[in-house]
Amino acid sequence: MTDTPDPARFDHVTDWVFDLDNTLYPHHSNLFSQIDVKMTGYVAELLTLSREDARKLQKELYLEYGTTLNGLMQRHGIDPDAFLEHVHDIDYSWLVPDPVLGAAIRQLPGRKFIFTNGNRSHAERTARQLGILDHFDDIFDIVAAGLTPKPARQPYETFAALHKVTGANAVMFEDLARNLSVPKSLGMTTVLIVPRNFEPTFSEIWESDPTHEDDVDYVTDDLASFLTTIVEANAA
Repeated sequence: MTDTPDPARFDHVTDWVFDLDNTLYPHHSNLFSQIDVKMTGYVAELLTLSREDARKLQKELYLEYGTTLNGLMQRHGIDPDAFLEHVHDIDYSWLVPDPVLGAAIRQLPGRKFIFTNGNRSHAERTARQLGILDHFDDIFDIVAAGLTPKPARQPYETFAALHKVTGANAVMFEDLARNLSVPKSLGMTTVLIVPRNFEPTFSEIWESDPTHEDDVDYVTDDLASFLTTIVEANAA
């Protein structure tokens, strides 16, 4: 399931902004499941809960505060550094290097950024395993955002000010439609990344965010092909 990008819609783009988890690597790699399990374990140990109750609370915090970390900070005053180090202690070999994606990102005209609710070291390890780390100009992580996660407006504005990004000249790639709402309001072109062979019947298990459909310009389940189409049009 891939919208074919209109290259003319991307001629003006000078800044390419990518979410990390389930965006730069495919959902089916299941890497984030390791982080998810680590977060559940952290909540269970912190609050002396069963894993079932910890899992329920973890998801409540995520929905209410944007990330589990933000919820734990707000309600329990935890040390964010310790949390981030713990949940990102995972096996990155689950990711398969993606030379096609790397070549496409490298050839995109302008600057390229990773903008993630995770931390920098996680982004670096992930991108390095994919073979694409060297193609990015910078990583804007949850620490750079002042620990305020997407989809809050503040981190987008902080990112844009830091890197002098003008919305009209930028495009954002995200796997959650609600995280494209602010970029869209800032004038960015928005691209939603969905799982490979995405079907409407998956909507109950995937955060499709139907209330944010108007914030999405394009939908693709193959980021490498989507970018390659743009690169090849620019080269023609």
